Parts: sequence; structure tokens; C-alpha cells
Amino acid sequence: MANDVCTDRPLFGGAISCSFPARFQDVSNIREVPDHQEVFVDPTRDESLIIELLDLKTEVADHESATWFLRDLAIEQDASDNVVVEHSGIMELAGLQYGNEAVPAMTAVGQLAVSKGRQGRGTENIVRVYLANVRLKNVSTDVLITAYEPLIINPLSESARTVGSGVAVPAEQSGCLPVQEVFRLAVSSFKIHDWNLFGGGAGA
Repeated sequence: MANDVCTDRPLFGGAISCSFPARFQDVSNIREVPDHQEVFVDPTRDESLIIELLDLKTEVADHESATWFLRDLAIEQDASDNVVVEHSGIMELAGLQYGNEAVPAMTAVGQLAVSKGRQGRGTENIVRVYLANVRLKNVSTDVLITAYEPLIINPLSESARTVGSGVAVPAEQSGCLPVQEVFRLAVSSFKIHDWNLFGGGAGA
């Protein structure tokens, strides 16, 4: 049974919010994080949740957007292996509407090998990545919600110093909500409170 306490968390100065466990700490002001990102981490489990605002990729089709962003993420992080897409689908965001229709979030789940920072080859961890793409076409913005779940921690990785090496301890054994559920909650609870964040003031 998970003991996680989930709360509604303000993002980007309160213009956006979504709900996820309190154990995820905001590190956006600690790390060198771009203004268009908000980063939350559970250092005890090496799990993370990132919310990112990007210019709309008009050349990418809606039904392909989540897998496109997942593969782009693998390239950006110099993943040692090509991302293996395990699943893709669609979630409806009840708290975000255009007219009378709920906004869809395209989702994809994949697995890849990544190294932290500049540690380089031979230190990669195997992680499962959950990614949702919310397409806000009225403000020309792609929102990415990405959650990282470590599966295997390389003993040479800096993560091994805090969480240990080898197969990651399942969330349930630690009394934590699994990353898959953290991701689903964050996506399904995603809300926009101030459309002026996007510059044009356009509402849904």
C-alpha cells in the first residue's frame, strides 16, 4: 500500500498546476534548468518528473507526437541504445477543455539507457520513460510531461551512491506510488490557470 501524499503543485509561478507526490522535490532553482522547464526529483529513488513548454512542432502529426518526442529525447540525451517504445496511447485531460471537448494528451512509454551529466559511456542506467504531449495549438505550444523510472542502476553511475546499484527496488516495497501512477496522476490533473503565460492570453 502506497503511503505517498499527493498534492496539487503550482508550476510556472502558479499559471499551471498538476498533482503528484510530495516526495518529489522541486530542483528547478538548484540545478541549471531552463526557464521553460520545471523539474521535480525524488533523490532517494532517483525518480524524476519534468514539465516542459516548447514551441509547437507543427510538422509533427498529432497521433505521432508522443513517440516523436520520446525518440527526440533519446537523441538529446545521447542514449547509448535507440529507445524501445513499449506503448503509446491517448489520455483525456478533464481539467483542460477547448469549448466543450476535453483536450487529449498523446502518450508513449519507452525504455532507454542514459548516463547522468557528463559521466559518459559505460555508466548508463536503464530507465523507463513515460511521456505525454499536450498540444495547445491555440497558443502554439507543446507541453511535455515526462517521468523517469530507473530499472537498473549502473554501479559506476553517480545514482549508485544514493540508491545503490543493480535492479531498482519496486516502488510498492518502499511504500511509494509507482512512477506509472505518478505519471498518470500528473497528466490527468494537468490544468492551466493563466493563459497569459503563453504570451497571447488566448484561452480554451
